[in-house]
Amino acid sequence: MTTQTSRGPYAKSAAVRRRVLEACVDAFAETGFYGATMKDIARRAGISYTGLLHHFPRKEDLLIAVLEFRGEQSTRLLETADALDPAEYPLEVLRGMLAVTADNERSPGLLELHCVMSGEATSPEHPAHAYYTDRYRKLRRFYAAAFTALAERGEIRSESTPEALAAMTIALINGLQTQWLYDRGTVDMEGSLRAFLVSVVPALAG
Repeated sequence: MTTQTSRGPYAKSAAVRRRVLEACVDAFAETGFYGATMKDIARRAGISYTGLLHHFPRKEDLLIAVLEFRGEQSTRLLETADALDPAEYPLEVLRGMLAVTADNERSPGLLELHCVMSGEATSPEHPAHAYYTDRYRKLRRFYAAAFTALAERGEIRSESTPEALAAMTIALINGLQTQWLYDRGTVDMEGSLRAFLVSVVPALAG
C-alpha cells in the first residue's frame, strides 16, 4: 500500500512535467525562447501559471529541460554513443546516424524546435549557447573518431580530414532538416545523407 501511495503523486507530477515540456516544444518552435512566455506555456499545458512555476521557477530552467527532452525524444544518438565505441564500431555508428535521421521525420515539432533554438543560441548571451556549443563539440569529436577509425582501415574515399568530415556531416544533417521542414514532400533527409556517406565510405552501401 505504501508503494502505491507514493507512486501516485510522483506519477501525476511526472505527467504534468511531460505536458509542460510538450507545450514548451510547440511554443519555442513557433516563437523561439525570447518570444515564448511562461503564461502561454502554462495555457498550452493546461495548468495554472502558479503550477508551472512550481515545476519550473525560471524560463531558463524550462529551456534546459526541454532541450534535454528533445534529446531523449528525437534521437537515439546518445544511446548509441554510450553503447558503441566509434573507434571500434565506426560503420555501426554511421548506420545509427542514418536510423536517427529517418526517425526524426516522425517528430517535426522537435525538429522545428532544434532549428529555431540552435539558430537563436548562436548569440553568446542566449541561455542555450553553452548547451549547443558543448553539443556540437561532442558530436564532432564522436564522428571524427568514427571517420578516423575508417581512415585507418583504408575505408575512406576522401582527401578531407576526419575532423572536416565530421563537421561536414553535421552541417549536412542540419541543412537537410531545415529544407525538409520547408518541403517535406520533396526532401529525403535519410536518402540524401546516405548518398553522401556512401560516397565517402563505400562500405556503407553493403
